[in-house]
Amino acid sequence: MRLFYVIIFLIVGLTSVLAFPGKQQRIIGGSITSIDRYPFAASLLFSWNLQQYMQSCGGTIITNRAVLSAGHCFYGDSAARWRIRVGSSWANSGGAVHNTAQIIIHPNFDYEHFDSDIAILRTATPFVYNNQVRAASIAGINYNLADNQAVWALGWGLTAVNGTASEQLRHVQIWSINQSICKSRYNELGERITENMLYC
Repeated sequence: MRLFYVIIFLIVGLTSVLAFPGKQQRIIGGSITSIDRYPFAASLLFSWNLQQYMQSCGGTIITNRAVLSAGHCFYGDSAARWRIRVGSSWANSGGAVHNTAQIIIHPNFDYEHFDSDIAILRTATPFVYNNQVRAASIAGINYNLADNQAVWALGWGLTAVNGTASEQLRHVQIWSINQSICKSRYNELGERITENMLYC
């Protein structure tokens, strides 16, 4: 069960998870699910004008004051431009919305290559835990994901190629690929995969 949650928290937070080699490929589709099944999922809301906030990235609750996500979502943004919705299956309604107090992007984040693409958002107010809001379980440092293991990706992403983003939380089962094979496939495309990336 711990493995399940570590994979989910990484995938929820990373909006550019790639299932197969190729630039800009993403996991698309999936089936509708409920926040009751994934109470650690957070919809991260962005505003250009500091008045209207819309879902722009996904994240994973890791404590009652912190959400883990992808660094590229917040690169160059102030905390005031982001809010955190928890406890809702819907991207832009329901649940509870919290102001973001601080964005901490990994100090080695490389925007061009997405190396160390990870960030933590700290909330201004604590989350209230219940059946729809809970921190994810995180596997220990010595846990290794086996090859060809089924894992779940979830979020409010595209429902079809050239389609629109889903308003309702979706999930899809995918399988892990051997890291050496993954690196080799991306190297053939001129892409560099490091140990600080989740691509396969």
